[in-house]
Amino acid sequence: MELQALIDSHFEARKKEEEELIALKERIEKRRAERAEQQRIRAEKERERQNRLAEEKARREEEDAKRRAEDDLKKKKALSSMGANYSSYLAKADQKRGKKQTAREMKKKVLAERRKPLNIDHLSEDKLRDKAKELWDTLYQLETDKYDFSEKLKRQKYDIMTARARVEMLAKFSKKAGATAKGKVGGRWK
Repeated sequence: MELQALIDSHFEARKKEEEELIALKERIEKRRAERAEQQRIRAEKERERQNRLAEEKARREEEDAKRRAEDDLKKKKALSSMGANYSSYLAKADQKRGKKQTAREMKKKVLAERRKPLNIDHLSEDKLRDKAKELWDTLYQLETDKYDFSEKLKRQKYDIMTARARVEMLAKFSKKAGATAKGKVGGRWK
């Protein structure tokens, strides 16, 4: 009887534990579903926020461009109405802008000349390795040159600072020496 009671209590406890386990699994699944829904909602809100920010940025840039164009137009009208002297100033300003644009174009041209097209479609595996090694060597050389130039620049800055400090010290010393030479006559003060 006792054995039967122990067995029954064991099975009842086991049944309760299984029910608790099933309930726990259901809660876990429910929580996972809720969390997935929350993450989906967050992602959706983040996308909406990003889209809103992008639209605002585009709108601001558009407004800035319109405002700049209107300001330029107002400046040109004001300068042209002021007289011949100001129109020459306007021409000079336009000329400077043209120089900047040509400088940019020259930079682009130089970079385009330096940058070689990478035709690797027809290369075999060995030639691709050689090409990669060649590109790596070029990159390594450029990085080495960059480091050397930056170190040279640091050294030049240090030399300039040292020279300036020396000049300042000499200037102070010469002022003091000049003041003491004017103040003494034959070892005695005037």
